[in-house]
Amino acid sequence: MNFTRWSARLPGTRRAAARDDRSSVPAARAEYARSEPGSGPADGDTPEASPGASAEISEESGGRTSGRPADQLSGPTLLEDLSAREILGRLPALVALVHGPDHRIAYVNDAYAAAFGPRPTGATAAEAMPELDELSLLPLMDQVLRSGTPRTVKSRKVRSGNSYTVTCTPVATPAGLPANGRSKSKNGRNKGSEGGVLLYAADVTDHAEAAERLRTSERRHRETAVTLQRSLLPQELEQPDDLRIAATYQPGGTDAAVGGDWYDVITLGAGRTALVIGDVMGRGVRAAAVMGQLRTAVRAYARLDLPPHEVLQLLDGLAAEIDASQIATCAYAVHDPNEGRLVYASAGHLPILVRDQDGTVHRAEDPTGPPLGTGGWIHTSGTIALPPGSTAVLYTDGLVERRSEDIDEGVAALERALSGAKGSPQVVCDRLIRSLGVTAEHDDDVAVLVVQHPARTGTNAELFHNASLDLLGGIEAAPRARAFATGVLTSWRFPVELCDLGVLAASELVANSLQHGTPPMRLGLRRTDRRLIIEVTDGDDHLPRRRRAEPADESGRGISIVATIASSWGSRRTPGGGKAVWCEFALPQ
Repeated sequence: MNFTRWSARLPGTRRAAARDDRSSVPAARAEYARSEPGSGPADGDTPEASPGASAEISEESGGRTSGRPADQLSGPTLLEDLSAREILGRLPALVALVHGPDHRIAYVNDAYAAAFGPRPTGATAAEAMPELDELSLLPLMDQVLRSGTPRTVKSRKVRSGNSYTVTCTPVATPAGLPANGRSKSKNGRNKGSEGGVLLYAADVTDHAEAAERLRTSERRHRETAVTLQRSLLPQELEQPDDLRIAATYQPGGTDAAVGGDWYDVITLGAGRTALVIGDVMGRGVRAAAVMGQLRTAVRAYARLDLPPHEVLQLLDGLAAEIDASQIATCAYAVHDPNEGRLVYASAGHLPILVRDQDGTVHRAEDPTGPPLGTGGWIHTSGTIALPPGSTAVLYTDGLVERRSEDIDEGVAALERALSGAKGSPQVVCDRLIRSLGVTAEHDDDVAVLVVQHPARTGTNAELFHNASLDLLGGIEAAPRARAFATGVLTSWRFPVELCDLGVLAASELVANSLQHGTPPMRLGLRRTDRRLIIEVTDGDDHLPRRRRAEPADESGRGISIVATIASSWGSRRTPGGGKAVWCEFALPQ
């Protein structure tokens, strides 16, 4: 064993003295050159070693300083004058020495005895040193003895509550053990020596307690962020009539702070559905709080039934006001069952993927603008087909981004996984998570939203119908609309009361369009398994509003009547300039 570096910390050694005043090397040398009073050279003389004096001192010291000049023996104690037992005894760390395959105790220093009590020499460690079993060191000592390789275990706790970091070092011949008359080999080692293990334990209780307090604080902070994150996400997804939807959110592992991933499903009325996925760049409670504000704003803007790019344009300005240092990505898409496609806009988010019924996967590329909060960008909308039997996937970067590969490779891996993923939306969610290797210890948040447009056949398809009539205007438009609505609703076998309410609503909406709108006009009726939808479109983009009509007014009551008899109603502008006014009736279950 080499104790050279330890000598720098031992008081009274030359290395310690040199460390205390490294700038006074000449003075230190002069101090070491002095001998006992009256025996040293006079001032100005050159000190020379006397062979006789050197031999005399060598004999008095038992040969420990044989061949060493006498001028180096006075002053501080030399490292060579200290035995290994004296050095180990002065260490504040706990030191124990065991030998043989059964680890018999050869030595424990004062610090070890003070911590665990004295230990009988010659006893086995398994019997006399229960603390080693508490620290799970006995198997490690066997391994060290066999392999001859040092091993270290960090911050192990004993029953007293103290924590220790222990290093087990193999020794060929434990210091202080008798050679028992064994012959020595040429290198001076005892032949047939059993070998031993030196245990060096440092008390790290304060450090371990501080680390535990830090871990507890981080755990509470993370739990708070996860709770806030989950409370801000939808507790139950809205399920539109024409779509089947499932979502999964998985926070990052215990070593990763919670991010700001979110998703949402918003029913817009008239069978239309908004799908949202987003990611706030940042971690912790702050990111979750910003995410909650953005999600609330998206729901408010969605109620205006604006095109996707206009929703992102409003959201971009709001994100800069909330926190200019927080940048977020977002994809907003709207599904209209009458069109069989997704109209979407993206603010720096990853592309939407759509899987056809035959397994072909399409990627929604452009248009994609910069993330929210950057400002100065005019967003635009794009479209991607979502026919019956297809599946769309919206996701955050935690699903596809890996430190060791480009993110495009992750998106390509997701495409391959999606091409073979079949089953319900929740089954597809779970399969994608597994296929992309996302585990509980994943280093980033993951949010996945799976949307299926089912292909309906047989009796299930009988619950979904569409009918429409083009209105050219004129005095005959209203009677034609009433006759058309009556015939369609009767053929759909609705109760008489619901048929009457539907005809009345269709008549009022057509009359409102004839009075305030412009051609072309169109009446549409749609039935799902849960509701009846009536919609009238025209070429004028002025949206109607509900108002209170005075008793003497001859008009202005149409929208109020529709709002009173229908479950819900609304209006929106249509692409190309125009508007659509709709109302819904819940079907009896």
